[in-house]
Amino acid sequence: MLELFVTGVNQNSDKIFVTAGLTATMQSLGYSTAVYKPVQTGVIEKNGFVQSPDLAFVKFVDPYIKTYFTYMFKDKSNPLIAAAKEGIVIEKNNILADYQKLEDVYELLIVDGISGLATPLSKNFLEEDLIKLVDLPLLLVISAFDADINNILLTINHAKEKGITLRGIILTNYPENSGNSDVKLLPRLIEEYTDVKILGILPRLNKADLNPNDLISEILSGVDLEAVVNIKIAKLQL
Repeated sequence: MLELFVTGVNQNSDKIFVTAGLTATMQSLGYSTAVYKPVQTGVIEKNGFVQSPDLAFVKFVDPYIKTYFTYMFKDKSNPLIAAAKEGIVIEKNNILADYQKLEDVYELLIVDGISGLATPLSKNFLEEDLIKLVDLPLLLVISAFDADINNILLTINHAKEKGITLRGIILTNYPENSGNSDVKLLPRLIEEYTDVKILGILPRLNKADLNPNDLISEILSGVDLEAVVNIKIAKLQL
């Protein structure tokens, strides 16, 4: 059983490309995969039904990936406020119970977070507490386009202080040709000032015209997949 918690440094990390790309790629390599989204804000209403935009994107990339959620809210604000507007309190025990139902069912389970360790879910319950609750290694997704090295280092150091196991970092929105030396130096700066490895670099992607096969190709070419899931993958050795 391979399990991973994916979150970002901020809401512009485009981590959904990483979550969908990893699960779709592993599915294409013969692994059964699922994405569990404990809390989704900014849900889409369509034909009288509410839909998680993140889980809908995962299904677009590969309809065979199983998706699950515990809470969905209409408001796009942080979960604490979005839940309060609907008179709901996010209960950590509900999330834990739903997560435990999925343990050992799939060969790869990704828990998709909100974006930001300090994101409040309910009173005295932040996303960092959720990561500790499910006790999973963390894959941190960072957008190179608007990266703040100070914020990145603070996030990494805080995760370590909380006892969170950092599997590594994937950079998104990384320009192939950029005159911005700060962006080009970002991978080296992160690895020089922390002991956390850059496990992948992905270019800027656009949901509107994305071909799912292209996303899988980007994952295979730009991400150290074996390091991310922490196993040897037989089909990648051929």
